[in-house]
Parts: sequence; structure tokens; C-alpha cells
Amino acid sequence: MKKWLPLIIILFVYVPVAAQQITPLTVEKIMQDPKWIGTSPDHVFWGTDNQTIYFDWNPEKAPTDSLYAASTKTILPHKTAASTRAFIKAKAEGTYNNNKTFLTYSLNGDIYLLNISTDKTIRITQTTSQESNPLFLKGDQQIVYQLHNDLFLWDKINGTTTQLTNFQKGNKPDENPPVLNQQEKWLQAQQPELLQIVKDRQEKSDAAKAFNKTYAPIPLRALYLQDKRLQNVTISPDGRFVTYTLFKAPANARNTIVPDYVTKSGFTTDIPSREKVGAPQGTFESFIYDRQQDTVLAIKTAAIPGIKDVPDYVKDYPSKDTAVKKVADREVIINGPYWSPEGSRAMVDIRSQDNKDRWLMLLDATNGNLQLLDRQRDEAWIAGPGIGWSFGGANLGWINETTCWFQSETSGYSHLYKMVVNSGQKTALTTGNYEVQEAQLSADKKFFYIITNEVDPGEKQLYRLAVNGGAPQRLTQMSGAHETSISPDEKWIAFRYSFSNKPWELYLQRNEPGAKAIQVTHQAMSAAFNTYAWRVPEIIKVTARDNAPVYARLFTPAPGKKNGAAVIFVHGAGYLQNAHRWWSSYFREYMFHNMLTDQGYTVLDMDYRGSAGYGRNWRTGIYRHMGGKDLDDQVDGARYLADKMGIDPKRIGIYGGSYGGFITLMALFTTPDVFAAGAALRSVTDWAHYNHGYTSNILNEPYTDSIAYRRSSPIYYANGLKNRLLMCHGMVDTNVHFEDIVRLTQRLIELGKNNWELAVFPVEDHGFTTPSSWTDEYKRIKKLFDETLLK
Repeated sequence: MKKWLPLIIILFVYVPVAAQQITPLTVEKIMQDPKWIGTSPDHVFWGTDNQTIYFDWNPEKAPTDSLYAASTKTILPHKTAASTRAFIKAKAEGTYNNNKTFLTYSLNGDIYLLNISTDKTIRITQTTSQESNPLFLKGDQQIVYQLHNDLFLWDKINGTTTQLTNFQKGNKPDENPPVLNQQEKWLQAQQPELLQIVKDRQEKSDAAKAFNKTYAPIPLRALYLQDKRLQNVTISPDGRFVTYTLFKAPANARNTIVPDYVTKSGFTTDIPSREKVGAPQGTFESFIYDRQQDTVLAIKTAAIPGIKDVPDYVKDYPSKDTAVKKVADREVIINGPYWSPEGSRAMVDIRSQDNKDRWLMLLDATNGNLQLLDRQRDEAWIAGPGIGWSFGGANLGWINETTCWFQSETSGYSHLYKMVVNSGQKTALTTGNYEVQEAQLSADKKFFYIITNEVDPGEKQLYRLAVNGGAPQRLTQMSGAHETSISPDEKWIAFRYSFSNKPWELYLQRNEPGAKAIQVTHQAMSAAFNTYAWRVPEIIKVTARDNAPVYARLFTPAPGKKNGAAVIFVHGAGYLQNAHRWWSSYFREYMFHNMLTDQGYTVLDMDYRGSAGYGRNWRTGIYRHMGGKDLDDQVDGARYLADKMGIDPKRIGIYGGSYGGFITLMALFTTPDVFAAGAALRSVTDWAHYNHGYTSNILNEPYTDSIAYRRSSPIYYANGLKNRLLMCHGMVDTNVHFEDIVRLTQRLIELGKNNWELAVFPVEDHGFTTPSSWTDEYKRIKKLFDETLLK
């Protein structure tokens, strides 16, 4: 314990130095000097001058990052003046006109217009209200912005501002006069006959109405929200059509509450949290307000192809209502519309709320009708790079007035497609057993800039691809990952780059194939970091029982230090990649694995079924059975360690957090003879208690697919526990609630199990933030493995 304790303390105050190369005195000095810690740039974006790049950075080891800048001319980074940062970031979030000569943006609730060539700014509004989301209309002479719920138009030529919409809360008032019975009609007619004052008042009222009707401006149509919430207000490029969505919240949906015990007041407080899977969901309706015709139309969804289709899993429940007689239209979410450059066509991205279908459709804004362009049906769930989930997030757009582009997993991998909408001719611009992970159309609409993992599943490289297809031109060259940002004039590329053992640094290069990359920052690896030779883990392929290759990181100790024991790490999130060649978001675990390897352990880190980066079939390999193929991959990894690496099969441990904690529980409960010990951190123990958005995609709903939930939830298998189990959980976890581990704890007590322990962390949420908590947790993990695997 004493040999590794100094290092574990260092690791979780972010000190990457090996235990055997430092002394406690050196550790103490390093901890007192914040300058030693490496720092990586983040949130990279370009200025409007096409020469300046901005990024968040902290080389001074201040409490928070500051905004830095570098230039294509001077390269040397410098901190921006505090007084300019708000303007710089506001402009970065602004919108250019078509030829990028003007930029409009919002700052502190007001709207501005910047002339790029003169660098002069016009302030369009100056109010105490919050104006936002400005954009140019066709012709660039008008800017539309949002104030509260409504859209307003500012005309550059005459300086006038016009209100375009008039959204009103509540229901439309009843404009029909009350219906009078015979008695009431007689009495009403009697009043002016007998009383002159009543007659005079009526004549004045009629005259005023006639005057107002003749001279008053035409009132702006009121768009009533009823009891719903307004979302996604957009306008067509010519300003004619305003589209919007009304969201109706579910009735009787119950949210969870997380108690917070360590508070300033000394009293326990409640943190409002999420719903549980299967809770009632809200509904969405989308509308078109035609300003020219002064009409409002609903977008018609009843004729969407397959709108009544039911998923295949209902066949497992023949007696349920979901499999009989009349089937209702499924609820959908409409994203967009996405207008063609000249505004002659609009495309919408429609998702079924059960996430089994995605429809790309043309929208006729004059009548609300839809025409199918492309349908992607997945009996598991729709997702993947460039495709996103139900609420937008997709890469799609228009090349010209007749040709749109989008990404789809139709081939089994997310690829780039274009379609001539008149004929429906669809062309794949990329093909192969790799993913297009990002796509961006050039300003002149002649090229796409795409990031793919074609070179290797563990790399991200940037390419330029002609819109007519052909061989893409590779623009980045270094092995690892590139997170790119292209200058507005597309002459330069700024990118963050990292490798397996090298954290992210910022680079610049010209937007040309073969161009040399110039390193801008040099602070990610401090002198202290470099005192230790951080390993480049070997990327291997483990052959699973179904002959699928499972990519994995392998940490192998020196032959003289190998102790015959191994640890398998299970990454979290499910859909996440960690067996790659760039700096891991699990950097603490990466350092921990280096330490374990120093002490003779072999460490395996697998991209099991459900992980990102390997296409649709890998992504959906866990559908209706989490803890099935994904756990099989871990067991096959243990077999690989025994057969190929000379590991004692009785001395293999497993650990992970979140989804990795869930797999650890399933491993110890359902394959107890494979793993001698496990550490389950912030684990899901019963999927019926997790959130709706994530869980319903994979397991459907507890009351519609109980089979999937029962075979996927560790709490049902707790009786299988044989070997040592450590459970760690934050008590204010608003993602995987502390309630999860409490219920499992009670289950283990009732089952009479003895070989488990629970460590609670009173101030921690799902991701720990306190160094002392990280230290305590990993001390316990290390102690567990040493006591069980080194015997």
C-alpha cells in the first residue's frame, strides 16, 4: 500500500508522474506548484479576419481557462483582453450572409451588423429586452431576429423594424356573440326604443367601428399557443413562411428527487432530477404560418409511409394490445425545415418517438403536405454519426435547388449521400466499412470536408471530397485524432490533435493536401508529465465467440515484472470509443492502468458490443439485451488473456463506471467463475429506473418489453454473486441515482451475501470532481485487486 499511495494521490489531483520516480517530498513540492500541470487548448474557433484563431486555454494555471488567440502570421499564442472577449465570442456565434461580407450577431441581448471588409459595426437594437438568433433573409438586405417568442424584421435600406409574428398564450377568444333567447332579444330591442341614451351609445359605437375598420392598420394575426410550449421558430429565406412547433407536456409525469445531505445550511435539500424510463412523454405538433396568405396550416403527418408500423419485438407479446386490431399513428418529432439556398424547397427530418424510423421529406409550405425522399427503418434504434437522435443533431442540407445531401446508416455504416429530389436519384458519395463522423459543405458548394475513420477505427482524419464523388483528398496526416475548424475563407485549417499518450495540442495548416502542420501550443505535456514514459497501449483485436473482431487496448508489463494477474476495464456510456489512438477522456483510468502495469498487471480495455466507431451492427449489438453480447466480449477478453497472454484465469479482475459498472455487476452475477473480483462504480442496477431517452431506444419500455428489462438488469441476478465485489457511488448522482445502489444493497442483504462492500461519496455527482473522492475510490479499487488477484 505505501509504495503506490503517493502516486494514487497524485493521479487524482491530475499529477501524471510514476510512483517509483518521485518521492513524497517531490510530490509535496509539485502539488504546491500549479505551473507543473499540463494544459490543453479547447473550443477552437476562427475570427472574422480569416487569420486569427481563438481557443480556451490555461497555461498560467489560473482557477479557470481564459480566451487566447494566435495568428496564421505570428503563430505565438497570447491572452485576449478581458474587455474584448464577449465581442469575440458573440461574433463567433453569429451568422454570415451568403458571400460572407457581413455578419450579424447578438451580444448582451442586442443585435449587431458587422461589415467584414471595413470592420465597422452597426447596432441594430438597444433595448432592455433580450433579442437573439439573428439571420439574413434572401438578398441580405434584411435581418430577422427573435424577441421573446416573436420574430422581428429589420430592413437595412430604410431602417424600419417590423413585427412578423404575434404568438399569444392561451386559447383563441370566442368571437361569436352570445346566442340570445326570444325573451332576451325582445328586451334588447326595447331598450333603444324607450331610452335615447342607449340609442346614442349604439350609434357612437357603430361609427367608431366603421372608422377603425377604414383607417386602422391591418392587425397581425394572433398565433395561439393554448396550453403548449413554443419551440423551433424558423423563417423561410424569402420571409414568407414561418414554421413552429408546439410541445404539450405529458400529464401526470413524475420526476425523481435526489437528496443532498452535505449542504451549507445543515439541512438536507432535494435536487429535482429526471423521469424514469416509460414515463409519459410529451407530444409535438408543427405548423406553417403563411404571412402572404395570412393562413396557418398544420404539417400533415398521417400519410407518412409506415406511420402505423409496429416494431418486431411486439411479436413476443401476442396477447398485448400492441399486437392486435387497430394501430394508432405513432407520435413524431419534426426537425427543420431546412431550406434550399434560394428558398424554393424545404426538407424536414422526421423521427418517430419510438426512434425506429427516420424520414427525410420535402415539405410543401403552401399546403403542409409531405413527400418522401428517404426512409431509414431500424428495428433497434436510429442513431449513428451525422444522424443524431430524435431532437435534431443531423448533418444534412442542400447543394443546390434540386439536390440535397445527408448521412445515413443504410449500408451498415454512416455514409454521405446526395439526392436529386425531382427524380429521387440517390447517390452514395462514400462507401466502405468505416464511418463518416463529421461532414461540412464548402461555401462554394463544390466540396465536402469530412472526418472519417477509414484509415483505422482508432483514428480521425480530415478529407476534402468533391460533391460529385470520387477519391477524397486527405488533408491531415498524423496518426491519432484531429478535431478541425476551417477558416471562413477556407484557406486554413485549425485543429486539435492528440495521440494515445499525448494530450491535445493546437495546430495550424493550410487547406491543401500535403501541407505541413504547424504546432501552436506546447503546454499539454509539462516537464513533470514527461518525467514518466507513458505507454502507447497496443491496439489488438480479440476474436469473439461469434468470430467478430473486438478492438482493445492492451497494457503489457515488462517480462520480469509480469505477475500473472490481469484487470479488464469497461468504459462507460455504452456508445463510446476507447480503444483508439488519441488521448482518452478516461485519462485518470489511463494513468491508473500505467501504474497497474508497472506493478506487473496486464490490463485490457475493450470496445465491446455497443461501442462507437464500428458501424450500425456493432452499435445495436446490445438491443433488447444489455449484458448479453457486450458481456460476452468481456468474457472472451478474459479467455484471450489466459490463452494468449499467459494470465492465470483465476486471477482476472474487472472494473468500470456507469455502463462499465453495470457490466461489472452482470459479470460477477452471471459469470461468477470468470472474474475473481470486480469494482462497480456509479452503476445502473435496474434499467427500469434509468432515464427514458437513453434506455427506451435500447430496451423499449418496461411495460411493453418486460423481457428485455428483466434479462438486462443486474438486480435480478444478484443471487449469483460468489467473488469479491466493491461498489462505489456518489450520493448526489443525478444521472444514475444513489437509489439504484441502495436497492441492490438491500437485495444483497436479503440474499445473505457477505463478500461485497459499498463505499459512498456524499458530495459527488455522476462524475467525481473532488480529488479526495477520486483518491479514496481508486485506493479501494487497488486494494481489492491486490488482495484478490495477487494471492
